Amino acid sequence: MKYCNLGNMPSSAVVMGCMRIGDKPLAQTEKTIVQAMSAGVNTFDLADIYGGGNCEKVFGVAMRDLGVQRKNYLLQTKCGIRKNADGKIGMFDFSKDYILSSVEGSLKRLNTEYIDVLLLHRPDTLVETEEVVDAFEQLKEEGKVRAFGVSNFSAMQMKLFKSCGIEIVANQMQFSLGHTLPVDAGFNVNMEKDESVTRAGDAMEYARLRKIPLQAWSPLQYGFFEGVFVGNEKFPRLNAKLDELAEKYDASPSAIALAWILRHPAFKQVVTGTTSPERMKELCKAGDITLTREEWYALYAATGKVLP
Repeated sequence: MKYCNLGNMPSSAVVMGCMRIGDKPLAQTEKTIVQAMSAGVNTFDLADIYGGGNCEKVFGVAMRDLGVQRKNYLLQTKCGIRKNADGKIGMFDFSKDYILSSVEGSLKRLNTEYIDVLLLHRPDTLVETEEVVDAFEQLKEEGKVRAFGVSNFSAMQMKLFKSCGIEIVANQMQFSLGHTLPVDAGFNVNMEKDESVTRAGDAMEYARLRKIPLQAWSPLQYGFFEGVFVGNEKFPRLNAKLDELAEKYDASPSAIALAWILRHPAFKQVVTGTTSPERMKELCKAGDITLTREEWYALYAATGKVLP
């Protein structure tokens, strides 16, 4: 398993995402955690809104039941999205009071005294950066959060925080063979093509300049939660190439799709979404595979994208 640094903490290239564990049997979640950790995974990703907070609760109970010492894993959770009474997203909130109250709720549900990395979930255009600074300083001084990051932020949004002295240790954004926007514009600079439009806000380039690890969410999805591209008849050329490389590396096509992400110098981590112990074992192999440059470009071409 490859590792990168989140702040000063070694963190596994494959991260177990816990967005879907809220309604799964506790025993199944525990088996998935055990399988992940046995494969070298030491980082777990959650958010206060996942399952209405239940995912954090389930994770906290699972780790207690398993008897895993807190020092043996990294816990990452997010805050900033607020939902209406009907369950739909109503606003983004980076106010000091909300950040502090959200962290208190997460700590209680997760049954832990501290969070290793707190991510601000989606940009709040009404953010008062001074409030974020105050909240982060208080949380760090109290030992409740060790490091801070963001999710779905553009380069300029990260620069705004940087200008206030906020150290960002990670940015989580969507990237996969079914969602290649972070790299498309870079291939098509000064071209009159749809692909030349910068939709990812130069987040990838800024992260590389500042040595901020990028984490890919929905690494097996295409579009915005439209479905999985692996094994999908809509993508015959891509799946043929994935199958070919899966045979070469003695891995599953899904593991190859994750390894494609990890081959990019900016993307140090992938966040899985599986709740199956067997599939978790399969996906973890991506942390041991390094695709060649030729293989990376061949997979990109297999998505239907044409280099200029």
